[in-house]
Amino acid sequence: MLQATDLLTVGQVSERSGFAPSALRYYERMGLVSATRTSGGQRRYERNVLRRLAFVRAARNVGLSLDEVAAALATLPGGRAPNRGDWARLSRGWRGRLDEQIRALTALRDGLNSCIGCGCLSLRTCGIQNPADVAAGEGPGARYLPAPLRRSVEPRTPRSVAEPRRRSSS
Repeated sequence: MLQATDLLTVGQVSERSGFAPSALRYYERMGLVSATRTSGGQRRYERNVLRRLAFVRAARNVGLSLDEVAAALATLPGGRAPNRGDWARLSRGWRGRLDEQIRALTALRDGLNSCIGCGCLSLRTCGIQNPADVAAGEGPGARYLPAPLRRSVEPRTPRSVAEPRRRSSS
């Protein structure tokens, strides 16, 4: 019978979670997951790390930074995966943020539809033009995007760390 404390290799966790081994090592350095070491120095993860990684993926998919994910995981009792109650408690705190992002994305989508669909191609009437770079005075980033979509995020990490492994379709 499988136990939550069964030990898995990096390759097994990578295959099951969809995260590259380099991402697992990175997440370990950040404290998102933990591993033990064999006498030969190889990493071994408890099976419950798969639930923690599923939590990481879900949190990232709703737009949380890895720092925010780490802070959320730090509120959990040590060494266990989030359960249904934990997820409900943590996700309640993200609901307003998600609603805000949905509104901002809807406004962006609707704005793009009207901009692309209008056909005017006129810089005099375009609502997103930036003559003489006046938006620079408002601060860095894409200033004409809705504020929730301009939220600062951590620098992108190499694809092998940030992106899940892709299985071949053959």
